[in-house]
Amino acid sequence: MTDNHSDAVTADRPEQPSIGDALRALVEDGQTLVEAEIAYRKAQAAYGLGEAKAIAILLVLGLAFGFFTLLAIVVGLLMGLAAYVGVWGALAIVGGALLLLTGLCLYLASARMSRVKAGIGGGSEPK
Repeated sequence: MTDNHSDAVTADRPEQPSIGDALRALVEDGQTLVEAEIAYRKAQAAYGLGEAKAIAILLVLGLAFGFFTLLAIVVGLLMGLAAYVGVWGALAIVGGALLLLTGLCLYLASARMSRVKAGIGGGSEPK
C-alpha cells in the first residue's frame, strides 16, 4: 500500500531539474551572453571606425577650406591695401600682422604645454 501512495505523490509533482541541469543551463546562458556581448562590441567598433573615417575626411576638408579662405583674405588685404600704401607697404602690413598672430599662437601653445607639464608632474622635478 505504501508503493501506491509514493507513486501518487510523485505523479502530483512535476519533475524538478537537478542542480547539474541548472548549472549547465546557467553556463550555456553565460556563454550566450558573452558571445552576444562580443558581437555587440564588434559591431560597435565597426560603426565607430566607419564614422571616424567620415569625421576625419570632413575635418581635413574643413581645414583645407578654412586655409583657402584665409589665403583669399590675405590676398584681398594685399590687393586692397596696395592701393593706399603701395605693394611693399601692403606686404609689410599684412606680413607683420600674420607674424604677430603666429607669435601669439605659439606663445599661447607654449604656455599651455608648460601648464600641462606642471599639472602632470613633469614641471616639478627636483634639480
